[in-house]
Amino acid sequence: MLDPIIDFFSRVFQAIGRGIGWVIGIILWPFLAAGRWYARRGWLIKGPIGIALLVLFGLYANFFYQTQRWAGFDPDYVDPYQLDQRAVSAGEQITAGGAGDTTRTCGRSAIADVTADLIDFNVNQNAWISSMLLYKTGLFGLDWDSTPFFDNEASFQRGVNQAIRRTTVELVDTLGRVRGTSQIDSNLQDARGNMQFDESTWYFGVNPFGPKTPTPAFYRSAIRDLRAFNERLAACNAVFDARADNLIQFLDRIANDIGSTSAILRERSELYNRGWFDVRADDRFWFAYGQLYGYYGILHAAGADFEDVIAQRSVKPLWDATEDQLRSALRIQPFIISNGDEAGWIMPTHLATMGFYVLRVRSNLVELRSVLDR
Repeated sequence: MLDPIIDFFSRVFQAIGRGIGWVIGIILWPFLAAGRWYARRGWLIKGPIGIALLVLFGLYANFFYQTQRWAGFDPDYVDPYQLDQRAVSAGEQITAGGAGDTTRTCGRSAIADVTADLIDFNVNQNAWISSMLLYKTGLFGLDWDSTPFFDNEASFQRGVNQAIRRTTVELVDTLGRVRGTSQIDSNLQDARGNMQFDESTWYFGVNPFGPKTPTPAFYRSAIRDLRAFNERLAACNAVFDARADNLIQFLDRIANDIGSTSAILRERSELYNRGWFDVRADDRFWFAYGQLYGYYGILHAAGADFEDVIAQRSVKPLWDATEDQLRSALRIQPFIISNGDEAGWIMPTHLATMGFYVLRVRSNLVELRSVLDR
């Protein structure tokens, strides 16, 4: 009685096996043909080709290693700064020279310190993925962002970089000047210019054609500029205007920035909900994650730089709640990003979840801004 059923399933599985073998054969055929061609060649041809293949293998091995190694990644990276124990605003005079001592000291900017460290995390502790040669060439010409592979760290780094870029702009335009009318600080201006540089430049390019300075070199220059500014600020030779209206404007800019990211997440979640098969969902998720990762440290630093304003306006509990919301978002670290239907029950919707946290953070920032403006 069971023999016909067993025979049927045996034929089904045999057909599936033949189909899989056929697909694998098609994939491997070019490589097998190339191997046979290579075996028939002499050493004058084999040698250079073999060396080129070894170099290519080494490049891909390094590319795989760099894209999977997230050195220094720590959602609690703000803790070692111990900024809660600092009781001086950025630029506030700490000691004054006297009795022949002309040395003065002022409070450093935690925002500048954290921003410089975030850049260091992106380009020194880790390789800057977006400008690596193999990332730019893609998978057989297909952009890595259009595949499920090797693009998560690049998206995360670009998200962190978005927070850094916004912060350097605000340091130049408002925070590093007195009421926006004084002279622009040269170090901050250089840092802003360096951080606006293209994210994907390698050592050579075609538009324009010729050798180029790669992206990480410009970002490393921004680290030096920010730290030089802070050394001058600590010696009371630079300005940090820690006024309430500057903090309000800074919060406005951050809220608008992450609001744009929320719209991107919403669009992807609503229009492309293919579950685990949406190959661009991970790009959107890790960009948003990186942006919140960067702003978590920058807002924590802003709480120290504007500690007088926060104390005077009695917004410390609300400020702490905003930081807690940011930290909560950083707990979401799924192994595989799924962009499923919000009413689905098999495939989760990580984009909608991240979008929810982004909107909560933005809501807290808007409320903070409203209280500070009263």
